[in-house]
Amino acid sequence: MRPLAKALGVVIAALIVVSAVALWQFDRFLNSAVNVPAEGASFEIAPGTPFTRVSEGLAEQGIISNPTLLRIYARVSGKAGSVHAGEYFIEPGTTTAGLMNQFTSGDVLLYSFTIVEGWNQWELLRALHAHPQIDAQMSEEEWPALLEELGAETGHPEGLFLPETYRFPRNTSDRTVLKQAYRLMQTVLSEEWPERAEDAPVASPYEALILASIVEKETARVDERNRIAGVFARRLEKRMRLQTDPTVIYGIGPDFNGNLTRRDLRTDTPYNTYTRGGLPPTPIAMPGRDAIRAALHPAPGNELYFVATGLGDGSHKFSETKAEHDAAVAEYLRRLRSNRQKGM
Repeated sequence: MRPLAKALGVVIAALIVVSAVALWQFDRFLNSAVNVPAEGASFEIAPGTPFTRVSEGLAEQGIISNPTLLRIYARVSGKAGSVHAGEYFIEPGTTTAGLMNQFTSGDVLLYSFTIVEGWNQWELLRALHAHPQIDAQMSEEEWPALLEELGAETGHPEGLFLPETYRFPRNTSDRTVLKQAYRLMQTVLSEEWPERAEDAPVASPYEALILASIVEKETARVDERNRIAGVFARRLEKRMRLQTDPTVIYGIGPDFNGNLTRRDLRTDTPYNTYTRGGLPPTPIAMPGRDAIRAALHPAPGNELYFVATGLGDGSHKFSETKAEHDAAVAEYLRRLRSNRQKGM
């Protein structure tokens, strides 16, 4: 029995050594950095991909050295069935265990899309469809259906999507991005509307969007927005027509050629604030939070007119009387002619 016991002891010792080596190798595999370039690497897991194929794909790209060990770890840890589909960015220094945590947490690579303040519906949809990582599904005719799905009280998209930068994984649909932007606009309105000034010239959050969209199109200068809103508020109070060019341009539609003529100003449309009083029926652009706040907090004063200065800084000259305004317009036209002659 002694030789047998001795042999058994040798076998047990050998198994212990082999197990220890295996555990050491396994631990080293899990806690060593995967093989990616200094700038990192991307790896995509398609929906429904079995984990065996995931591990093989990592090995084929040279990211890991032993797909079998990864499969064993994933199954023993229970993580094999918790891997999320998507595109992942693997940072240099990421360990194999860290990579598995990334896969199971769904920490996918995110792309960004910015809705620019002042865009209209055509510009917004065109930009969405030009983004290489956005799945273009929407057509112009589908705006009303999308807005009905969102619970909007209008089928008109202008003003309902907040200018902001949105982040999303690859192949996100344009509808998903728009839903994010709509919800964020509703959040902003719910925050800003209760804080409105008592003399705000709007009767509802939607009217605030209408006025804000006009302010947004009239100036990109934050320091002028409340002042311009104040001009419009006083004109509305005095039942003066707003006479703002951006509404006329919007009424012409996407075919506007960039040249606003006197005939355009005389041609009546629902958006021509030279021929019609009050606010136009809908917003004319996507206003940002600053423009919304300006519409709800118009600056006090007596100014009823403004015109661009032509100084190249986007500033305007504000006037209290028509005579002062006419002089400011004449000065603007003189400066414009002078700049043309100088080739500016």
